[in-house]
Amino acid sequence: MGLTSIFYVFIGGGIGSVLRFFVAKQFPFQATGFPWATLLSNIIATLILAIVVTQFKESEKWLSLQPFIIVGMCGGLSTFSTFSFENYQLLQQGQLAIVGLNILFSLGLGLLCFWFLSRL
Repeated sequence: MGLTSIFYVFIGGGIGSVLRFFVAKQFPFQATGFPWATLLSNIIATLILAIVVTQFKESEKWLSLQPFIIVGMCGGLSTFSTFSFENYQLLQQGQLAIVGLNILFSLGLGLLCFWFLSRL
């Protein structure tokens, strides 16, 4: 791990975090509603990751892009901790159906991104 990789992770993480911030501002979370911002952020990050993994895995540039895209940008954009916390808040409010749908959509759409893109 060199200084260049750390720099790429830093820059990618900043970009991903700012994107996450903008998505959260567009779709603010309400403890009784569906957590659209987190779902959208996680699916966008998964889609980016799936595109890179399935379309560029044979490329020489792939190795240099991994720290920037996978760890940095996708890591900064996606958020498992917020996903868990919002589901916890929804459970506290008795919103079992929304929790179930959120888990189903998050996992299902994420897997669908990889499945679909691996077929191209």
